Formats: sequence, structure tokens, C-alpha cells
Amino acid sequence: MTHPPRRLREESACIAYHFHWAYGDILGLPHEERRAWVREIARLNSAAGAGR
Repeated sequence: MTHPPRRLREESACIAYHFHWAYGDILGLPHEERRAWVREIARLNSAAGAGR
């Protein structure tokens, strides 16, 4: 199964921006693991925005 290129770029950009991981390392992650990292980043950003 392939994933839409736009979504892959968005996920990769998010992880690279926040964790400074290399693009190749991000692409090497299984899709579900990559999505889990994006969700975790969103959770951390929400918590930071709420002052926690």
C-alpha cells in the first residue's frame, strides 16, 4: 500500500522539524509508527500550548 505523497511530506516535515531526524530515517519508519510520532508531536504541542 502506498500513501499519498502530500501526507508523507507533511508527516516527514513535522517529524524532521521537531526531532531533527534525517529524511531517510523518517521514510524508513513503518507508516503506523510514523503516524504515531506525528500524533505524539501534536500532543506535546497541545500540552505546551495549554501551559502544561
